[in-house]
Amino acid sequence: MFDLALAEEIWTVKYRFAPREGEGDRSFVETAERVARAVALAEAPELREKWEARFRDAVADMRFIPAGRVLAGAGTERSVTLFNCFVMGTIPDSLDGIFEHLKQAALTMQQGGGVGMDFSNIRPAGSLVRGVGADASGPLTFMDCWDSMCRTVHSAGQRRGAMMGCLRIDHPDIEAFIDAKRDPGRFRNFNLSVLVTDAFMSALGSDGDWPLVFNGEAARTVRARELWERLMRATYDVAEPGVIFVDRVNAANNLAHCETISASNPCGEQMLPPYGACLLGSINLARLVDRPFEGGKLDEAQLGGLTHIAVRMLDNVIDISRYPLPEQEAEAKAKRRIGLGITGLADALLFCGAAYGSSEAVALTRQWLGVIKREAYRASALLAREKGSFPLYDAVMLDRPNLADLDEETRALIADHGLRNGCLTSIAPTGTTSLLAGNVSSGIEPVFAYSYARKIRQQDGTTREEQVEDYAMRVWCELRGDAPPPAELFVSAQTLSPSDHLTMQAAAQALIDSSISKTVNCPEDIGFDEFSDIYVEGYHLGCKGLTTYRPNAVTGSVLSVGTTATPEPEVAEPPLAPRAEQLHGTTYKLKWPESAHAVYVTINDVDQEGRRRPFEMFINSKNMEHYAWTLGLTRMISAVFRRSPDVAFVAEELKAVFDPRGGAWMQGRYVPSLLAAIGDVVERHLGGLMPEPVPANAFASAAPKGMPGCPQCGASALVKVEGCNNCLDCGYSKCG
Repeated sequence: MFDLALAEEIWTVKYRFAPREGEGDRSFVETAERVARAVALAEAPELREKWEARFRDAVADMRFIPAGRVLAGAGTERSVTLFNCFVMGTIPDSLDGIFEHLKQAALTMQQGGGVGMDFSNIRPAGSLVRGVGADASGPLTFMDCWDSMCRTVHSAGQRRGAMMGCLRIDHPDIEAFIDAKRDPGRFRNFNLSVLVTDAFMSALGSDGDWPLVFNGEAARTVRARELWERLMRATYDVAEPGVIFVDRVNAANNLAHCETISASNPCGEQMLPPYGACLLGSINLARLVDRPFEGGKLDEAQLGGLTHIAVRMLDNVIDISRYPLPEQEAEAKAKRRIGLGITGLADALLFCGAAYGSSEAVALTRQWLGVIKREAYRASALLAREKGSFPLYDAVMLDRPNLADLDEETRALIADHGLRNGCLTSIAPTGTTSLLAGNVSSGIEPVFAYSYARKIRQQDGTTREEQVEDYAMRVWCELRGDAPPPAELFVSAQTLSPSDHLTMQAAAQALIDSSISKTVNCPEDIGFDEFSDIYVEGYHLGCKGLTTYRPNAVTGSVLSVGTTATPEPEVAEPPLAPRAEQLHGTTYKLKWPESAHAVYVTINDVDQEGRRRPFEMFINSKNMEHYAWTLGLTRMISAVFRRSPDVAFVAEELKAVFDPRGGAWMQGRYVPSLLAAIGDVVERHLGGLMPEPVPANAFASAAPKGMPGCPQCGASALVKVEGCNNCLDCGYSKCG
């Protein structure tokens, strides 16, 4: 199964079940067996063996890839949810209600779910709070609370949480929301999206005025064009906020008869109602093409059969999953929404001789997604006949846009039996699961890099280099040897025009129930007017939301690309600096009020290129209660000091940690935790050493220019895919 060390490493770290006691998964096939066995428990006893075998075969062969939560959690008895992402309940405009919803978001993230929230119901900054005679602080200050909570939940878990924050285009605080990400230190755990209405787009088209209102009262009026330019400028400069065309989302929603949507999950592929959950899985199109590069053709019969298996499998997960909140369980089981998507699209198109973004690629994408749509609805209708429709099914759904254009046979099947699932399809990010499947192209995205070098650290501290290739490129080399791949076919995310990206997204959106997670990559030198036209064009093409990425000073460059169609960036891992026999450093004394013994923090430095830099850190105390975590903390921070050119974030992350038992007052100010106090020490030490910016190449030896550093391994190998940061070197992935 694993012909790439990267795939095996990702399986081992992210998806393999390895309990402390007893025997876990010894291979990916056993992971597939574990997942299939757990999901088949939702079947009638006499059918379990049959469906377990079908589920296992589809997953083991990587033809159907359930989302990471299912792969990692199903059949493990861990107290985790199998749903990837949630939209939280409607946040009320009251202090008690706001913090109750903050607690609910924390509980959801604790079990591994990302969350999306609409903050539009919170009164704008400066509004009178009757009863206490004070001014409201506004939705952005409460979003700071969510951001801090997300950092804290991450500090206790294995995966950084992901969040989406939404605000309506007519909220009086919309301008501050639009500009929030210009501060690189704010909302680091949020993706942001503006909820843009049809009325606003109409005002924009007529160059009209636009009222900013709350609770029906207009706070002030702005020109629609000026507000739009402000939004586009922020996105042009710092890649956020994104845009959700919220009226279109609701108009096209299968479940409009029983819900209203005002937010999305963190990556934007699932627009959900309050307490809605998205359950994801992807069909790997690259595995379904016969005779790749030799008149290849995708096996549509196999695609249809696989769609039936995938729909049934995802529907079963609804019944076996845990839910962080009872409201989420009630919502999921009342509508039985699933998000069946695809991955490997770009590779499948290559196999069939169609360049991503071309008219041939658009036609094939529509054809393949048309098969999935038809068979998904048929599968859901047959499940309804067998197990019953979802509780809130109504025949009025047959008039909804996504069902109205189905063929008569499928519509008749639905009319006779109803539907098991309220919504069926979406296209989600598949970053790490695509790597797990042999580095197939991710989701609906084009290929980002056909080949790159990856350093793998061995247990003895040495490293070996391994060439990582895109799945389609590997197949090409196996078939054609050293023959160069045709540049007109092997296009990449950076060689495509924004229009090519947009055309593919719009073509897919017409056949997808929910939405699509996709990034429209733009060249750094794209003009502002051309850039802002992408969003207007996307609206008129029928997209439900848009995210763009243009290299900029705040978020960095996506990828360093040469002039060829198959870029091969040399990704080098920053070397560990050797430790001298004697180092100079400083020891700081901390007296934490809750501890009887002082804490001593020592930071040793090295001289490099004429400047002193931190090299290692030690924490000592007579209090042995914290020994394990202080030892682990110092080892990790020392590793960061030795490998990263920019270590200021260490202090920032430590200072953001708060202790649920309460902090303490130190030297006249409140410090939220002992870790935050240590963060203050690190910040003070760094301030004395590095008053000026550190050169980006302080430790790197051969990293390509323009690629941001990975926060996990330090390598300059970070790319942005489907709105998520992914490291080409270590497999790190973060959405939100």
